[in-house]
Amino acid sequence: MSEETSGKAPETGASAPQGGQGSGSGSGPGSGSGPGSGSGGGSGPRPGGRPSGGPGGRGKFFRRKKVCKFCTEKIDAIPYRDVRLLQGFVAERGKIVPRRLTGVCTTHQRRLTKAIKQARNIALLPFATRH
Repeated sequence: MSEETSGKAPETGASAPQGGQGSGSGSGPGSGSGPGSGSGGGSGPRPGGRPSGGPGGRGKFFRRKKVCKFCTEKIDAIPYRDVRLLQGFVAERGKIVPRRLTGVCTTHQRRLTKAIKQARNIALLPFATRH
């Protein structure tokens, strides 16, 4: 058993760059789990190498403050005929994207919703996509 471990040590060193692609700091634990699991060696260090997987982990991503596009460009009337503008606020499936995702203020979201519904009734925008 000890001979096998010492015999596999150079192989582990040779396979370390393969496991090293997943995480650079996981070479110590990766070399121990590498021979035992083979192709699953990359999944071993992944959970351990993940910083702050708990409730504080979301602070890692920077969330830009959303500003209303219509307020910044000083657009009061949202034209229902402007399909390119309206398509930015309609999801692939045809749903109107909510305020919290687009960053549009409440008054403009209401006007936008009206314009999208008008464009749908005139068949400028689809109600839903074909499946």
